[in-house]
Amino acid sequence: MFKKVAADMLGLSDIGSVIKPADYDKVDADDYVMHEDGEKIYFLIKSKMDEYCFTNKALIHLDGTSAVSKKRTLRRYRYSEHTLSNVSLETAGTVDLDVEIKFVIGSVPFSIDVHKKFIEEIKDLFKALIKITEICHENEYSLNYAHQSIDLASNTLSRVKSPEAQLVENFKQINEASFNWFMESRKKYHVKDFGYVFEKYINN
Repeated sequence: MFKKVAADMLGLSDIGSVIKPADYDKVDADDYVMHEDGEKIYFLIKSKMDEYCFTNKALIHLDGTSAVSKKRTLRRYRYSEHTLSNVSLETAGTVDLDVEIKFVIGSVPFSIDVHKKFIEEIKDLFKALIKITEICHENEYSLNYAHQSIDLASNTLSRVKSPEAQLVENFKQINEASFNWFMESRKKYHVKDFGYVFEKYINN
């Protein structure tokens, strides 16, 4: 018990390990993955207190209060709702035991310490998270452009002088076309499944 408390106070219990795919079914986070909906684990970091489970759709964080407590909190952050940003990787110095990967998802900052022997695996995760960040940024720009295009079409129509019946019919047609075009754009640029990114960069 004393060793566990000491490790907790020193922060040593926070140093995580990268779990191999063959062992995903042995960790607690696997119970909260929506396998029924095609969700799949692509990367998993486990320390004595926490589990960080990166799936194709979300980050699942099992947050432990301390190394001597069994109480845990489950949080789920969908990439489509909580944008990834500020991804960085701090490699180990000569005497360091760990590397550190940092990122913000939505407004929540994460800083995960991982044993330095897993540096190659963490590099793969870093690249995947960077790519997801770039995709989300580009898609947000494209969706904003779609919004602006619809506003422009609406403003243009409002200045057209036509008989009321014709104006109503024109508005109806443009509104329907704009809605369909916007929904197609949203479907294209509002990505919910990033499995293809993880499959490209994760080599475990």
